[in-house]
Amino acid sequence: MHDWPGHSGSEVPAPTPVAWLTLGMLPTEWIPRWAAFWLAGGYDGSALVELAGLHGDDPHEVRALLPAALAECGVAVSGTDVAAAMEAFTHLTQLYADGKAGERWIVNKVDQILASSGYANSVISLPLGQLYGLDDEWAGGGVSSYAAEQLRLRRAHGAKPAAQARAARPLLSAAANPA
Repeated sequence: MHDWPGHSGSEVPAPTPVAWLTLGMLPTEWIPRWAAFWLAGGYDGSALVELAGLHGDDPHEVRALLPAALAECGVAVSGTDVAAAMEAFTHLTQLYADGKAGERWIVNKVDQILASSGYANSVISLPLGQLYGLDDEWAGGGVSSYAAEQLRLRRAHGAKPAAQARAARPLLSAAANPA
């Protein structure tokens, strides 16, 4: 998850990266910096302090401390891939609806989430999970009009009401006319 659109790691998210942690897709080198900002923002706890003091180059150290640090921030870590995928898919659709991510990037992230879940049927059956295979079709030379329509229909999945209105624009040009 290192290739976020317009994100260099300088943005500090709220201490709620639970879905990405559960799916094993969190950019661990950014987390100590985030933890420092969470401390400055009023959160506190020994695991959070220790996490903020890490360099971030050892993902095992970061991942070992993160659940306890999140708990100190009042964030519960979900243990199920389905709940994590649903949260991640909701975040992805919000990025898309807000115009911060393109359809091909979203399809790629959906594939990464499916791979992280071991292609669990329960995750594939989620609305965005049904885009399974679209990345291969896209890479193979084109996206069918059916696939483009499926992506268009799913882009409002979980988006906030204001974002849903923005998501109602015409059929995705990149999906309808692949490069």
